[in-house]
Amino acid sequence: MYCPLCGAQETKVNDSRLVAQGGQVRRRRECLSCGERFTTYETAELHMPRIVKRDGSRESFEESKLRAGLLRALEKRPVKTEALEAAIEKIRQELRASGEREVASLQLGELVMQQLKQLDQVAYIRFASVYRQFKDLNEFRAEIDQLAPHEALSHKGG
Repeated sequence: MYCPLCGAQETKVNDSRLVAQGGQVRRRRECLSCGERFTTYETAELHMPRIVKRDGSRESFEESKLRAGLLRALEKRPVKTEALEAAIEKIRQELRASGEREVASLQLGELVMQQLKQLDQVAYIRFASVYRQFKDLNEFRAEIDQLAPHEALSHKGG
Protein backbone atom coordinates (compact mmCIF):
# COMPACT_ATOMS: atom_id res chain seq x y z
CA MET A 1 0.00 0.00 0.00
CA TYR A 2 1.39 3.39 -0.97
CA CYS A 3 1.55 6.08 1.70
CA PRO A 4 -1.01 8.74 0.74
CA LEU A 5 1.14 11.40 2.39
CA CYS A 6 4.64 10.84 1.00
CA GLY A 7 4.03 8.21 -1.70
CA ALA A 8 6.44 5.64 -0.24
CA GLN A 9 5.68 2.00 -1.06
CA GLU A 10 6.50 0.49 2.32
CA THR A 11 3.80 0.64 4.97
CA LYS A 12 2.92 -1.68 7.82
CA VAL A 13 -0.42 -2.63 9.32
CA ASN A 14 -0.66 -1.79 13.03
CA ASP A 15 -4.25 -2.86 13.63
CA SER A 16 -7.11 -4.56 11.70
CA ARG A 17 -10.78 -4.71 12.69
CA LEU A 18 -14.03 -5.77 11.12
CA VAL A 19 -16.48 -2.89 10.66
CA ALA A 20 -19.82 -2.36 8.91
CA GLN A 21 -21.19 -5.56 10.42
CA GLY A 22 -18.28 -7.57 9.06
CA GLY A 23 -18.60 -6.20 5.53
CA GLN A 24 -15.37 -4.20 5.72
CA VAL A 25 -11.92 -4.44 7.27
CA ARG A 26 -10.51 -1.25 8.77
CA ARG A 27 -6.72 -1.17 8.85
CA ARG A 28 -4.57 1.32 10.72
CA ARG A 29 -1.31 1.66 8.82
CA GLU A 30 2.01 3.38 9.35
CA CYS A 31 4.40 4.57 6.67
CA LEU A 32 7.88 3.13 7.19
CA SER A 33 9.41 6.12 5.42
CA CYS A 34 7.74 9.22 6.92
CA GLY A 35 6.20 7.60 10.03
CA GLU A 36 2.71 9.02 9.40
CA ARG A 37 -0.33 6.92 10.25
CA PHE A 38 -3.44 6.52 8.14
CA THR A 39 -6.52 4.32 7.83
CA THR A 40 -7.63 2.18 4.93
CA TYR A 41 -10.87 0.25 4.41
CA GLU A 42 -11.05 -3.01 2.52
CA THR A 43 -14.27 -4.38 1.02
CA ALA A 44 -14.97 -7.29 -1.26
CA GLU A 45 -15.66 -6.22 -4.82
CA LEU A 46 -18.92 -7.84 -5.79
CA HIS A 47 -20.57 -7.33 -9.13
CA MET A 48 -24.16 -6.26 -9.01
CA PRO A 49 -26.53 -7.40 -11.76
CA ARG A 50 -27.48 -4.96 -14.50
CA ILE A 51 -30.99 -3.54 -14.32
CA VAL A 52 -33.34 -4.15 -17.26
CA LYS A 53 -35.75 -1.22 -17.47
CA ARG A 54 -39.39 -1.48 -18.56
CA ASP A 55 -38.48 -0.21 -22.04
CA GLY A 56 -35.87 -2.98 -22.44
CA SER A 57 -32.84 -0.73 -21.94
CA ARG A 58 -30.15 -1.88 -19.55
CA GLU A 59 -28.11 0.07 -17.05
CA SER A 60 -25.71 -0.58 -14.21
CA PHE A 61 -27.12 -0.87 -10.72
CA GLU A 62 -26.60 2.46 -8.98
CA GLU A 63 -26.94 2.51 -5.23
CA SER A 64 -27.34 6.29 -5.34
CA LYS A 65 -30.56 5.91 -7.38
CA LEU A 66 -31.85 3.29 -4.97
CA ARG A 67 -31.08 5.54 -1.99
CA ALA A 68 -32.69 8.56 -3.69
CA GLY A 69 -35.90 6.62 -4.35
CA LEU A 70 -36.08 5.39 -0.78
CA LEU A 71 -35.34 8.87 0.59
CA ARG A 72 -38.12 10.37 -1.55
CA ALA A 73 -40.61 7.85 -0.18
CA LEU A 74 -39.34 8.32 3.39
CA GLU A 75 -39.26 12.13 3.26
CA LYS A 76 -40.42 13.61 6.60
CA ARG A 77 -41.10 10.14 8.01
CA PRO A 78 -39.68 8.98 11.38
CA VAL A 79 -37.22 6.41 10.04
CA LYS A 80 -33.64 6.28 11.33
CA THR A 81 -30.71 6.46 8.95
CA GLU A 82 -29.46 3.12 10.27
CA ALA A 83 -32.75 1.48 9.30
CA LEU A 84 -32.53 3.00 5.81
CA GLU A 85 -28.95 1.79 5.36
CA ALA A 86 -29.91 -1.69 6.57
CA ALA A 87 -32.77 -1.78 4.02
CA ILE A 88 -30.40 -0.74 1.22
CA GLU A 89 -27.92 -3.44 2.24
CA LYS A 90 -30.72 -6.04 2.36
CA ILE A 91 -31.78 -5.11 -1.19
CA ARG A 92 -28.17 -5.30 -2.39
CA GLN A 93 -27.74 -8.72 -0.75
CA GLU A 94 -30.91 -10.05 -2.36
CA LEU A 95 -29.85 -8.81 -5.78
CA ARG A 96 -26.41 -10.44 -5.41
CA ALA A 97 -27.93 -13.63 -4.03
CA SER A 98 -30.15 -13.94 -7.10
CA GLY A 99 -27.03 -14.96 -9.01
CA GLU A 100 -28.44 -13.28 -12.11
CA ARG A 101 -26.41 -11.06 -14.40
CA GLU A 102 -29.51 -9.02 -15.17
CA VAL A 103 -32.55 -8.23 -13.04
CA ALA A 104 -35.78 -6.62 -14.22
CA SER A 105 -36.46 -3.19 -12.72
CA LEU A 106 -39.84 -4.62 -11.69
CA GLN A 107 -38.07 -7.16 -9.48
CA LEU A 108 -35.94 -4.40 -7.94
CA GLY A 109 -39.09 -2.36 -7.31
CA GLU A 110 -40.69 -5.29 -5.50
CA LEU A 111 -37.60 -5.63 -3.27
CA VAL A 112 -37.83 -1.92 -2.47
CA MET A 113 -41.51 -2.23 -1.61
CA GLN A 114 -40.83 -5.20 0.70
CA GLN A 115 -38.31 -3.12 2.62
CA LEU A 116 -40.51 -0.01 2.74
CA LYS A 117 -43.45 -2.05 4.00
CA GLN A 118 -41.31 -3.03 6.99
CA LEU A 119 -39.82 0.46 7.52
CA ASP A 120 -42.86 2.71 7.20
CA GLN A 121 -46.30 2.00 5.75
CA VAL A 122 -46.86 5.61 4.63
CA ALA A 123 -43.57 5.55 2.71
CA TYR A 124 -44.60 2.19 1.26
CA ILE A 125 -47.88 3.65 -0.06
CA ARG A 126 -46.05 6.68 -1.48
CA PHE A 127 -43.61 4.48 -3.35
CA ALA A 128 -46.29 2.01 -4.48
CA SER A 129 -48.46 4.81 -5.85
CA VAL A 130 -45.70 5.96 -8.17
CA TYR A 131 -44.20 2.53 -8.88
CA ARG A 132 -47.54 0.90 -9.70
CA GLN A 133 -48.85 4.09 -11.31
CA PHE A 134 -52.09 4.39 -9.31
CA LYS A 135 -54.78 6.05 -11.42
CA ASP A 136 -57.32 6.98 -8.72
CA LEU A 137 -58.21 6.82 -5.03
CA ASN A 138 -59.67 3.34 -5.39
CA GLU A 139 -56.23 1.97 -6.17
CA PHE A 140 -54.86 3.71 -3.04
CA ARG A 141 -57.69 2.24 -0.94
CA ALA A 142 -57.08 -1.26 -2.30
CA GLU A 143 -53.38 -1.07 -1.41
CA ILE A 144 -54.11 0.33 2.06
CA ASP A 145 -56.71 -2.37 2.64
CA GLN A 146 -54.08 -5.02 1.83
CA LEU A 147 -51.75 -3.46 4.43
CA ALA A 148 -54.24 -3.45 7.26
CA PRO A 149 -57.52 -5.19 6.38
CA HIS A 150 -58.76 -5.25 9.97
CA GLU A 151 -58.16 -1.50 10.40
CA ALA A 152 -59.80 -0.68 7.05
CA LEU A 153 -63.01 -2.47 8.13
CA SER A 154 -63.26 -0.51 11.38
CA HIS A 155 -62.95 2.84 9.54
CA LYS A 156 -65.58 2.21 6.83
CA GLY A 157 -68.56 2.93 9.06
CA GLY A 158 -67.39 6.40 10.15
